[in-house]
Amino acid sequence: MTIIVRRLALALLLSAAAVGSAAAQSNLRIGLAEDPDVLDPTLARTYVGRIVFASMCDKLFDIDEKMNIVPQLALSHQTSEDGKTVVIKLRPNVKFHDGEDFNADAAKYGLERHLGMKGSFRKPEIAAIDSIEVVDPLTLKLHLKQPFAPLLAQLTDRSGMMVAPKAAEAAGDKFGLHPVCAGPYKFVERVQQDRIVVEKFADYWNKDKVHIDKITYLPIVDSTVRLANLRSGGLDLIERVLATDIKTVREDKKLKLSKAVSLGYLGLTINIANGPKADNPLAKDARVRQALELSIDREALNQVVFNGEFVPGNQWISPQNPYYQQKFPIPKRDVAKAKALLKDAGVTTPLSIDFMVPNGVELRQVAEVVQSMAAEAGFDLKIRLTEFATSLKQAEEGNFQLYLIGWSGRTDPDGNSYSFQVCNQPLNNGKYCDKEVDAAHQEARVGADLATRKAAYEKVAAKVLNGGGPIIYLYHPQVLVAHTDKLEGYVQMPDGLVRVVGLTLK
Repeated sequence: MTIIVRRLALALLLSAAAVGSAAAQSNLRIGLAEDPDVLDPTLARTYVGRIVFASMCDKLFDIDEKMNIVPQLALSHQTSEDGKTVVIKLRPNVKFHDGEDFNADAAKYGLERHLGMKGSFRKPEIAAIDSIEVVDPLTLKLHLKQPFAPLLAQLTDRSGMMVAPKAAEAAGDKFGLHPVCAGPYKFVERVQQDRIVVEKFADYWNKDKVHIDKITYLPIVDSTVRLANLRSGGLDLIERVLATDIKTVREDKKLKLSKAVSLGYLGLTINIANGPKADNPLAKDARVRQALELSIDREALNQVVFNGEFVPGNQWISPQNPYYQQKFPIPKRDVAKAKALLKDAGVTTPLSIDFMVPNGVELRQVAEVVQSMAAEAGFDLKIRLTEFATSLKQAEEGNFQLYLIGWSGRTDPDGNSYSFQVCNQPLNNGKYCDKEVDAAHQEARVGADLATRKAAYEKVAAKVLNGGGPIIYLYHPQVLVAHTDKLEGYVQMPDGLVRVVGLTLK
């Protein structure tokens, strides 16, 4: 445990003791596993950022416990028979945190900002939108370039988050320093690597269901320290409980555990063509990538690191998902075949690989297990522990050969695959590019039913799995959230977000 982490833990404990129980009832303290990146829905890309946004930035649509799409800032939608026009009715009497009215003009502004702002990570998610028409103050009409099956699913996440137009225009690319949205809580302050504070918005459209005055998000990388602070009363809720700590949480009568199989995955992203570091056999030869995959026993990894609590997987969606490709089952570990593939590829072993790993207990353990397994096949994975936000930047710059990184997942499979597998997409850090894969993704996007879309994804799977693509998928996490028994009303959704509307803190 570093000195900084010890100090943070001590500070949290002291502040909890000093504040007293009365103030704690109106201040929900949430321990995050990392510090979020920029708090701008258009530019953001981190999972923890989405957790913070859940309190600040309402979306056009949301999901319920059964993954149904439900209204939030929108009231309803209607899609034309040809699938190219979507009419959205908006909720009346909604205000942004600066007092500006939310209406069709504001929604048009927010969507166009996602589509047009430099550096936007939302653009590929809703790029099918050709133009946006304001029909009346509470009606928006989206004209699409082509039918786009994942559209509503995208609008349940950051692409559907609405920002205050006047505040966004005034702040430009600095909007993330003081975000202004239409959610239940408004931004108060942020101290990097220390805290993010939001407070209840008095004019929230659903204010009768907001019962907690303030939320303080505290990034604490060390999961042991997060849990210790929860148990001592310094925190009220923590995300990403270690699977090995489930027993401890369940045995503590003052704590509750909420869990759900994540929509996301964790995998090994390979630098295929992003700069000089891609000049190596792993990047250039699919046989080497297949050998690396065959060196890994996913179930053993699950048992060793997660006590068997997670879900082994080899695709961008879990084996329980209706879009899972049964024709491509999880490959069994085969060290002999892995060695033969490396020999056929003319690789001299051990093959040294720069292996970037975000610094965290579980990810470090996963990396070490993968490193040990791969070594038996002839790989020398050089683990390079890197601060999380720094690793994202280095990945964009191509400063890696292998990168252990996950994705928190989306309700539609397009959200787990398109931006990672299609040429020149912003989350395609390895610069993988295959025109047949691109074409299959387009088929999946315009498909009107599950069977049609699944057939298109089968074409994708044939190209990107078993060493062909840029990611070796390892497992699908359980969303594990622990909280004090004084917090009531908490429901864990598969998207992993911490929804705060309806919560009470005794």
